[in-house]
Amino acid sequence: MNFGENEQLFGFDPLPRVVAAEFAEPNAIDLYVRQADGFTARVREVFQPFFWCAGDAGLELSGGLPLDRLVRCDSWAECQATRSEAASTMPTFWLNDPVQQYLTQSGRTLFKGMLFEDLRRMQVGLQTDENGLTAIALADSSGWEEVFAVQPGLVESERAALEWLSAQIAERDPDVIEGHNLFKVDLAFLAARAKKLKTKLPWGRNGEVLKSRPSRLQIAEKTIQYPKFVVPGRHLVDTWVLAQYYDVSSRELESFALEQVAQHFGVADKDSADGRTALSIVRETRALAAALSRSYFIQAQIFPYNYQDVIIRGNATKIDALFLREYLRRGHSLPDYPEARPFEGGYTDIFKTGVIPNVWHCDVTSLYPSVILAFGYTPAGDKLDLFRNLLSELRTFRVAAKAEMRKAESARERSQLDALQSTFKILINSFYGYLGFAQGHFADFDVAETVTAKGRELLRLMVDWLGKQGAEVIEIDTDGIYFHPPEGADAEVLQKGLTAELPEGIDVEFDERYTAMFSYKAKNYALLHEDGSMSIKGAALKSRGMEPFLRDYLEQFVRRLLEGKPRDAGGLRDEVEGRLRRGEFSIEVLAKTEALQDSVASYQKKISASSRNRAAAFELAIKSGRDYQAGDQVSYYITGTKKKVVAYENARLASEWNPEARDENVEYYVGKLHELAKKFAEFAESPDDLPLL
Repeated sequence: MNFGENEQLFGFDPLPRVVAAEFAEPNAIDLYVRQADGFTARVREVFQPFFWCAGDAGLELSGGLPLDRLVRCDSWAECQATRSEAASTMPTFWLNDPVQQYLTQSGRTLFKGMLFEDLRRMQVGLQTDENGLTAIALADSSGWEEVFAVQPGLVESERAALEWLSAQIAERDPDVIEGHNLFKVDLAFLAARAKKLKTKLPWGRNGEVLKSRPSRLQIAEKTIQYPKFVVPGRHLVDTWVLAQYYDVSSRELESFALEQVAQHFGVADKDSADGRTALSIVRETRALAAALSRSYFIQAQIFPYNYQDVIIRGNATKIDALFLREYLRRGHSLPDYPEARPFEGGYTDIFKTGVIPNVWHCDVTSLYPSVILAFGYTPAGDKLDLFRNLLSELRTFRVAAKAEMRKAESARERSQLDALQSTFKILINSFYGYLGFAQGHFADFDVAETVTAKGRELLRLMVDWLGKQGAEVIEIDTDGIYFHPPEGADAEVLQKGLTAELPEGIDVEFDERYTAMFSYKAKNYALLHEDGSMSIKGAALKSRGMEPFLRDYLEQFVRRLLEGKPRDAGGLRDEVEGRLRRGEFSIEVLAKTEALQDSVASYQKKISASSRNRAAAFELAIKSGRDYQAGDQVSYYITGTKKKVVAYENARLASEWNPEARDENVEYYVGKLHELAKKFAEFAESPDDLPLL
């Protein structure tokens, strides 16, 4: 199946091998197109910026929806001024990114006809000390690697290193520059050193210098302030940001530091066992980017954004961009934004707590998208019926991509198809979220409410049916239904019976069996897999708000419960307390790491206004004198000798800890251990080991 032929999804202009698009004043876009000989050519195209409005100016659009006029202008500056003036008298809407406007208007997208491996990706890694740069390492996707070692104390050597870096970028001409904590650390550092050394960083495809502006990124509940750097004609990809996005759904990462993330993905540099080097940094960054950015590469083939921007746009915003592109193409008017309102969410419930042996899991395949298609729900403002058509196509495409992936003969082809099907899965599951997106023109809160209500109805039907078959339902959450099966149950028979009870188009999967489940409270449970591995879900059982030694204690406690050893679980507290009192824990497991959820300036204002309490992480950030921003992390530990102390008055940065003169507050940490153990004591009191089936 040729997935790229769907014009509503991949855009209606087939121009291949566009690797970047940049705005050129006053009314042009520079396209960077990879030629057959490997050379990247710049092609300049004039375009007319535009905006939608509800007055009587411009071109009349069909369909009779509120935004029924399209105004085109001769330059970006004219469009800004005209739209601003019109907005004072009539409803207007526009895309405030000229590249998105051009791609939306032209139907073009990046990377058509390319595989991820066709991208020229360069990785940058720095080593520094208090005086400046000590080494720069570069690598790229061809396998090339090189290091520039700075001579200690020589300003000329550091300046030469920066000039060497710029020369390598110009010579090797990457489409993408990758780094870990690229924006907040590496590029900010390089820009500051270049300024101090009175040299420039001309990294653009036409020699333009590296530029930045303050920006903000929202990742789930986190707000991250960062300097957004841009390099004209190239894309900047930060694997630290990619890891944050990955962890929104997985919740598996203990830390976002490069070394820990690389270990999690099994791509840690083997040569770094004897010590971290600049080459370790670029090797791990290259492998991480390959693991985490393939889906975004596919998304850049779909959505009207540059690669760097498609990474940071929300899924609902990207879905909206698909609708806007097709409605513009067909000359159709747009609905106004929906009226946002709250509505009841999905069905979650818990029926049993404690340790339950032999647990099965069943789920409705893509519950909400299946409900939308099975019952024909569509947003009221979508007069072209794109919503259901695109959702149906995406589901068909995903099934086909998975089938082709199973038949693929090469690892490269399998990787491409896997990225494709995972991208389709993300988009499929985003369509329901789009219905309740206040900034989506085609969102519909009434339909969103109807879909969730139908989802709750179906899940209750499933629970009732399983109960009638003798199954013991344990918990329902967004991942499906966990239950203890009836004696001698056959999974295939159960699945067929349950599917027969459901409407056509609603498919049930019996996808997992577990040796045991520890059900603590709603949305907080642990599962012991048949291979002996364990997965934990829920902040009560796995919270980054805990110190690492407490997380480790709780993980071991839960494992002992799941393995049928409640007495061993009960004795674990005393084991950990003994280690605390003997000083066996390093600062890495004692220190708490917190991300600043606000700017330091905002925190200080709130303290002055008595609208919030003081917090250790913020107080240490202020005391350090460093330029901390929202999203930055602070690691600290508590000093003193008493169990009850005011944390912010007794906190010290973890970097200040001296193993030769330990000053951590042992009684404080023992108290936290006892407090945590008390919450779970009831589950460790059983005198007999639990039988596992």
